Amino acid sequence: MLLAASYGAAMASSLAVCRLHVKEKGILMKYLRKADSYLQKTIGTNVVTAQDKRDGCKSLYAVQAERQKQAERSVLIRCQTRTNENSFLKYLSMHGVINKYFFYESFGMYAVVEFANRESLISLVEEAAIPTVSHESMVPFKSRLLSLRSFGSAEPPNQKSGKGCLSQTTIPINKLIQGLSKKGSIDQQMTSLTDIYQVTEENSRLRFLVCSLLKDIAAAYFPECTIKLFGSSVNGFGKLGCDLDMFLDLDGISGRNAKMPKSGFWLEYQMKQTNSERAVTQSILSVIADCVKQFGPGCVGVQKILNARCPLVRFAHQPSGFQCDLTANNRVAMKSTELLYLYGELDPRVRHLVFTVRCWARAHAITSSIPGAWITNFSLTIMVLFFLQNRSPSVIPTLDHLRDLAGPADKSFIEGNDCTFVSDFGKIHLQSNPETLEKLLCEFFEFYATFPFNKMSISIREGKELNKPEVAPLHIQNPFQTTLNVSKNVNATQLERFVALCKDSSWLLQQTETSKPRCGNEESASAPWGLASLLVPLQVAVTKDRKKRRPEPASQRIKSLLASLKNPNQQKQS
Repeated sequence: MLLAASYGAAMASSLAVCRLHVKEKGILMKYLRKADSYLQKTIGTNVVTAQDKRDGCKSLYAVQAERQKQAERSVLIRCQTRTNENSFLKYLSMHGVINKYFFYESFGMYAVVEFANRESLISLVEEAAIPTVSHESMVPFKSRLLSLRSFGSAEPPNQKSGKGCLSQTTIPINKLIQGLSKKGSIDQQMTSLTDIYQVTEENSRLRFLVCSLLKDIAAAYFPECTIKLFGSSVNGFGKLGCDLDMFLDLDGISGRNAKMPKSGFWLEYQMKQTNSERAVTQSILSVIADCVKQFGPGCVGVQKILNARCPLVRFAHQPSGFQCDLTANNRVAMKSTELLYLYGELDPRVRHLVFTVRCWARAHAITSSIPGAWITNFSLTIMVLFFLQNRSPSVIPTLDHLRDLAGPADKSFIEGNDCTFVSDFGKIHLQSNPETLEKLLCEFFEFYATFPFNKMSISIREGKELNKPEVAPLHIQNPFQTTLNVSKNVNATQLERFVALCKDSSWLLQQTETSKPRCGNEESASAPWGLASLLVPLQVAVTKDRKKRRPEPASQRIKSLLASLKNPNQQKQS
């Protein structure tokens, strides 16, 4: 769609930017709590509650509800590179008050604009025109993805009010190592890494907006459906650039689970029938995939992966740069997302340690974005949580303990699986564990360097080692579907690499050369140390004929790394 902007008229309009103020009323809150309790019992997953805070902590559903409302009032606009920001905002403010806006780059420059109310958004979209191209035919599908075209005299390029294009991807690993090397402690390095890598507020807004745009397409077939984010985008452990995982939720459609009256007339919908719920899911996703492919602006590379254990539709959304996966009624995954979010909110050290271990694992190719025999980020996160449960005293409680704290409104059984755990932060009382991030990181490597993987399984539900129920190199029990092994894909070679790197990393953190910041001239002071030294790729020995490469022994790799850290100018001089 094309938004024809006349900047001449826009200059006469005043720009008003305000904040959204939400006032909670006691009666409304009481009603919402009752509605939440009812819906949780009938649907099996949580909905928004008003009683969501403990020491400033919001529940995942409160965060999602806020983001979804913001997304429904937002529009995504492709801008020209010479777009003047002040004129752009003055033009948009003709349609209503703007709450929030930001620019970013992805196959061009884009702006996300949130209005104070839905009516302003509708006014803007109704003014947009469908473009006409003489040599092409356009599909007249209207969406909230617009293109801005200016007419008349050219504007001065990028005269902005202090807000440039925000980055939507992480920095290169070499720049990360340089930045971390300048920090004064390993604790500071770990908190800095989290700040650099985690999903920002703007990136989160963009993710919910893409989700809302997809809902606009699905609503043509299922008017009362919702599309929700799950996984790394919302569980608090996602980094910039992570995939966008969504699921189509049809449980909220009115008329489901309706009670038949004892007397009188009763109307029911005429419905198509299939032989299984899986077949229904496949049919729904197939239709939506066709719609996204034919009518979804910016959606490319649409794939139907319907025969997987969990059928899905995969595509790329070019305007945002996200790789997207859409499933249907994936409520167990939503409960897993909620659980990880809760753990991350209980203690800030949880997120810092997860981000650090994940970054370390990616730097050494323990994890990969390509499917294979590698350890996944989800498995790695479960391993971090299990380690924290086994500290003395424990940093976080077990899932069984969270289940015991649950109230009637928290009861949740999905497909025969007990997914119950407490949602009220005020009911969770943690033990006092004073360990520093540095101590926890070193102990994490030591813990798994000596863990009996050959015979024991990892379970955050019980928080203790269990006997392996199956023959697999690595066995990590699914928190809710307890008969499943979430690390079944991992082979013995990858597990051995993980254990070896844990041993190396534990040893490095105990050495004076790498555990303390360097003093001296500027070059030696910026040499990798602490966490930064753990992210440096290990050296690979080359045979004389250079036709074959083999890894050096662990001790030799460590000696080589220490030597390079002691003599940062060695390569330049040689």
